[in-house]
Amino acid sequence: MKKFAFCLVLLIGAAYAGYVLAEKDSDELMQQAQSQFKPIPTELQEIEGITLTPERIELGKWLYFDPRLSKSWLISCNTCHNLALGGVDLEETSIGHGWAKGPRNAPTVLNSVFNIAQFWDGRAEDLQAQAKGPVQAGVEMNNTPERVEQTLKSIPEYVQRFRKAFPGDSNPVTFDNMADAIEAFEATLLTPRSPFDKYLNGDSQALSKAQKKGLKLFMNKGCSTCHNGINVGGGSYHPFGVVEKPGSKILPEADKGRFVVTETASDKYVFKVPSLRNIELTPPYFHSGQVWDLEQAVAIMGSSQLGIKLSRNETAAIVTFLKTLTGEQPRVEYPILPPHTKGTPLPVTGVSGNVAGH
Repeated sequence: MKKFAFCLVLLIGAAYAGYVLAEKDSDELMQQAQSQFKPIPTELQEIEGITLTPERIELGKWLYFDPRLSKSWLISCNTCHNLALGGVDLEETSIGHGWAKGPRNAPTVLNSVFNIAQFWDGRAEDLQAQAKGPVQAGVEMNNTPERVEQTLKSIPEYVQRFRKAFPGDSNPVTFDNMADAIEAFEATLLTPRSPFDKYLNGDSQALSKAQKKGLKLFMNKGCSTCHNGINVGGGSYHPFGVVEKPGSKILPEADKGRFVVTETASDKYVFKVPSLRNIELTPPYFHSGQVWDLEQAVAIMGSSQLGIKLSRNETAAIVTFLKTLTGEQPRVEYPILPPHTKGTPLPVTGVSGNVAGH
């Protein structure tokens, strides 16, 4: 009996020691994650350089959904950055004016306010600059600033909205103010309260054992070297194919990335690191949009960027973690837009102009 009791004590002691070690490992994993990532805020905060007033945000929402900003009256911001689809269009590359196909995959608009810059090559320093690009791109909305202003000024309710949103301007209906309003609205498109955010905020039960395994691999294998911060990416530029260049379909030779912006030789095939927030909702992947399977995308990144061959189990575990980055999607009521008038420029079809895309 004494021997049995002694063995029982040993078993209980071993179990407790194992529990303590597991808790210690769990705490260390959380601390490691908290040192590399930040949670998406649950409430809209002040953002430097962006004026966030209810009037400006509401005007921006109208403009975001209004296809009359395009020359054809068919394409709105929401066409390529659909808020019902994770802020993307689920196309390899976006379809624009006259069914023209753009050169790059449309990145998500969700949480994009936290990116270091906009577009894959970072040519727009912020969302205000980004908002102007697609409106003028020949393969997207194919419009001009002058025609946009003429359109908006011809609609009395828009004129009133611009006056309220920009009360200090003597001439509030301008192309720049259009972009400012869209920027204000897009800054509200956040996806907080993902399981990973809850974990970063101290809830150790927010992730399962399998998800924690994936997180550990994600950090220890080197993925978080580039995919870190509040957006789990979006904060730096890196070459695609550091160790091994992927196939020419995935990395088209003609698209030299940031080199077109900087004209610096070292920036050839350099792209902004994409955010991995809501990544399970936003296929296809990479700037070329050639990969639809998330596990395949992870495997390609392992070989191309890290020079390692991830096992099938490791790839699956990392994907299991990546799915914890899906947060609460913004609930946006679709606006009823004001009618056009006799003075509104009518839609025009046909392809012309600048071909720059995402």
